Formats: sequence, C-alpha cells, structure tokens
Amino acid sequence: MRLSRLLIPIAALLAAALLCVVAAFFSVRLVEDNSRDSVASALTRDGQDWAEVDVNGLQVFLIGTAPDEAARFRAMTVAGSVVDSARVIDQMLVAEGDDLAPPRFSMEILRNDAGISVIGLVPSSSDRDRLMAGFADMAGETAQVSDLLEEAEFPAPDGWRDAVTFAQRALRDLPRSKVSVAAGQVHIKAMTESEEDRRRIEADLRRRLPEAVALTLDLSAPRPVISPFTLRFVIDEGGARLDACSADTEEARDQILAAAKKAGVSGEATCRLGLGVPSSRWGEAAARGIAGVAELGGGSITFSNADVALLAVEGTDQGLFDRVVGELENGLPDVFALHADLPQPPEAAEQGPPEFTATLSPEGGVQLRGRINSDLTRQTADSFAKARFGSGAVYTAARVVEGLPANWPARVLAGLEALGSLANGSVRVTPDLIEVRGTTGNSEASADIAALLLDKLGDAEEFDIAVTYDEKLDPTLGIPTPEECVAQITGIIGDRKISFEPGSATLDASAKDIMDDIAELLQLCGDIPLEIQGHTDSQGRDEMNQQLSQSRAQSVLDALRNRRVLVAGYTVTGYGETQPIADNGTEEGRESNRRIEFKLIETEPAVDETDAVEETEADAEDGDGAAEAEPDAPEEGTGE
Repeated sequence: MRLSRLLIPIAALLAAALLCVVAAFFSVRLVEDNSRDSVASALTRDGQDWAEVDVNGLQVFLIGTAPDEAARFRAMTVAGSVVDSARVIDQMLVAEGDDLAPPRFSMEILRNDAGISVIGLVPSSSDRDRLMAGFADMAGETAQVSDLLEEAEFPAPDGWRDAVTFAQRALRDLPRSKVSVAAGQVHIKAMTESEEDRRRIEADLRRRLPEAVALTLDLSAPRPVISPFTLRFVIDEGGARLDACSADTEEARDQILAAAKKAGVSGEATCRLGLGVPSSRWGEAAARGIAGVAELGGGSITFSNADVALLAVEGTDQGLFDRVVGELENGLPDVFALHADLPQPPEAAEQGPPEFTATLSPEGGVQLRGRINSDLTRQTADSFAKARFGSGAVYTAARVVEGLPANWPARVLAGLEALGSLANGSVRVTPDLIEVRGTTGNSEASADIAALLLDKLGDAEEFDIAVTYDEKLDPTLGIPTPEECVAQITGIIGDRKISFEPGSATLDASAKDIMDDIAELLQLCGDIPLEIQGHTDSQGRDEMNQQLSQSRAQSVLDALRNRRVLVAGYTVTGYGETQPIADNGTEEGRESNRRIEFKLIETEPAVDETDAVEETEADAEDGDGAAEAEPDAPEEGTGE
C-alpha cells in the first residue's frame, strides 16, 4: 500500500515533465517558424530575394550571396526590424565586383618666367622624381617647380610614356607655354620669340614626334616690326606680281591681295603682317596704287613707309598717265607723298648701257664682272664680297670705266648685299635698273631684298626681283645639307652596326632600328648623291668577298627603298676586302672591317661658258691695247 502511494506522485511528476518537454518543443518550433516566416516575408517585400533565412532556436541566420555590400547591409537592417537585431547572425557573402576601370591619366604643364607647375594624375609606376628633376634643371636655379601631381595604382596606358617624354623635350624650347599630356596625345600652346622661331620650332617638333603620339600645336609669334613698311607691285612682260607686301592687319592684307588678284596676279601671293605702318589706311592706299598701275597697263608702284613712287612704262599715253596720277594724288590719304615718273626714250649709247654683274654659284663661288667707276670702288666691292662670301670664294674681273653715274658705287654695293640673301643667283646693275635673280631658302627673301634696295637707294629707283623659294634650302625647316646628312648618318650608327646573317646579304633583326633611324633622316635630306659602300674582311676569296659586299650594299639600298626613301641618286658599290680599316689578323679587326659606309658623291662644278664668253666680249669691247693685264681666272667654285 505504501509503495502504491509513492508511485502515484512519481508518475504524476513524470507525466508533467513529459508534458512540459512536449510543450516546450512545440513552442520552440512555433517561435522558429514564426521568426523564419516573418523575416523571409520582410526580406521579400524589400526586394532582397537573394537572401535565405534559417533559424536555430532564437537565433536567426541570414545566408546567401549579396550582390554588393550595400545589399548585405540592407538585409541585416530589414531582419533586425522584425526580430531583435541581437538574434540576427550574418552568414552572407558579397559577390566579387567587376574590375575597376582605370582613371584617365593626364598632366597639365605650365611654364613661364616664374617657373614650372605640373598638375594632374599619373600612374604610380611613373618615375616622378626623375620627371621633376628634369623640370627643375629646365627651370634653372632662380625659378620654382611646383609638383601638384597625384598618383593611382594602375598600369601606364599605351602611349603614355612616349607622350610624357616628347612633352618634356618640347618644353625646353618653349619658355612661355602650356602643355597638356594624355596617353598618346600632346597639346602645346605657346608663344615664340619670332615668326622664324615659330616655323623652326614647329618643324622640329613635327620631325621628332613619335608615331604613337598625336600632336596638336597652337604656336603664336609676336608680329615683327617692319622698317621700312614696304609694298611693291609690278606689271611687266612677265605679268603682274607682288615683289614685296606688308600689311598691319588681316583686313588690310585681304584688301591688298584682292586688289592684286583683280590686277592680274595669279597663284599664291602673300603679305607679311607686322608693326610700323605709317597710316591705319595702309590697305586702302595700297589697293588704290595697285589699281592705278593696272589702269596704266604696266609699270610699278612702290610704297616705302609714307613715300610712294609710281613708275610708268616708257611710251605710256601722257593723258592717261596724268589722269591716273591725279586720281591717286587726290585719293591717297594725306600722310602719303606720291612721286610719279613717265620715262622718256634714252639716247642710244655708243657702247650700250654700262652694266655690273655679280653671280653666286651653288658651290658658293662669286664672280664680279662688268664696269666700275674707280679703283677705289672696285677694291671696296671686292672687300665687301670677300667679307660676305669668304675671301677664297670671290673672283673679281670688273673694269674701271669713266663716266658712270654718280650713284654707281651705292648701286653696286646694294646689289652685292642683295646677292647675300640668295643661295645662288645673280645681280645685274644698270643706271636705270637693278635685277635680282636666283634661289633662296628664305620665304621672305623677295620682301627683304625690296626693303633693302629701297632703304639703300631710295623709293624712286626701279628694280626687278625674281627670287624662287626652295624649302630644301630653308634652315628653319631643319633640312640638313648633303654633308650634314652623311655626318648625321655616322652619328646615328655610332657604336651600333648594320649587321647581316653570317655569310649572307640578309639583314639580321638587330639592324631594323638602325635602318629605321637612317631612313627617317634620309627622308628629310631628300634626293642627294650618296654611295652605299659594302666592305668585308680578308677571309675567303677576293671575288666572293667583292660579290658579298656588293650584295650587302644592295640589301641596304633595298631596305631604304622599302622605307620610302628617295634613292634615285644613290649608288651601291662592293669594295670587298680592298679597303680595310683595321688589322685582319685579329677577330676584332675583322669585325671592324665587315661594315657598311655611306659616302657623299662629289660633283664637279660646271664651267659657266656663258660668263666666259661675256668676259671675252667685254674685254674685246673695251680693249685698246693699253688695258692692264689680269691673271687668268680660276674656274667658278674653286675657292681660289
């Protein structure tokens, strides 16, 4: 009985315990399910479908891969708004993002008298210290260099290093400039000292520009002071032309060129812009003068500052001449003074008009011939020519004749000074005319010669200028002479060597860079007489060595032709082993003897037969048996 009484409470306790366990289990499941469903619903409503929910008791686990960090944080916030945030466990991952796009690297370089400022974003791989050291060396001790660059951990894009190197080199010649640099792009805006400097710098920059870099240039130059401010318009047998033209503004230039075109000027005509104009109505005055010459049907008009000289053609109708001159006198602005002349037929001279000629050959030889009014004038002209062209290049065969005009010495010296503006050509001086003919490398030579003659002889003198511009002779374009080309080829090769495959005439891979550099130079040099020489060592038979050297020289010529070099004036010669420069008994000597050389083909100066005939005729004309004997003249260009 007593045992039964004990079992009943124990059984009741066990049943109650079991009931509690069951109730707790189902309560936990209810809480878990409720938490899972509530959080999942909230995430779905917020658009976070990628997140999954799991529960373990009171803990709520968020799992899944968030598209980004912001989405992960948003999912945690949404779950924390449904259940206690302390119960939310983050087991989410974040998807890896795409590679970040590199930034645009660029630099702005400003240079002025105060120093150099550099601002921009550059790759961290850039040698920044070396770049700043180059700018500091360029600025000098008295100027400052401001480094405002930022760096980014990205590789340098294609064309970046070439653009930076080119920009830094360009900045050396541009003390007042702004240079913008990007990958493969350089923009330069700068002020140069003069128009000549602008053309020289522009030509040099374009010649040195790497192929991978695009260049935009905005170079400007101050307008030069033109003195005297000159314009010369001529109509003669050769047609209408502007021998010299100056203008103060673009509007005045256009007005003058339009008047010249209307008067018959064809082709390209230019007007130099500059300062020093005597009147703001210069363009109007010049256009009126050009129209007056056109109405006369020939002649010339010359403006030298405010002085105007009109020279009509001999035989022009007097009435027409008077009317045109009267209209010009009334129409020109008050500051201009007009001098008009209608030549009358001269009396025939027994020996013809006196004449002095000076010729300048392409080789630099100068010959002075014709008539001089005194020994002193002849000595003066000879000394002047030797000082200008070199004492060994001048040959004087001028004769002293009495009765020449009083201004003859001034005309002769002015003609010689004009000849100095040419690369080759001639000057002919007569009492009524100075003719200048030839070729020059200065695009402004015609205007400069006209200004010179006006300054030396006055605005009433007549002269005729026919000068041809040849860009190959223009030093501002950086085109070297043939001798300079050969010297620069030697410098390009330097310690390197044009190499071939062993026993073959095929250029090896190492020769590509040398050939590219030589071709770039020769394209600038143009068509020059050049000999490409092939040489070998003494090993092997003489005939085989000669053939191999000839083939190798031909391969070099073909390689230049393939690089678009003008090779019409080139020849190839294989010298084999006949011209060693080192000992063939050593390996080093044989290596030196296996070589390619570039030599300039010397041309013999042509004998000027016309000048010889003229000199003979002149001697016969003035010969009276008492003339002073002169030594035989050397051939032109010998320098003796």
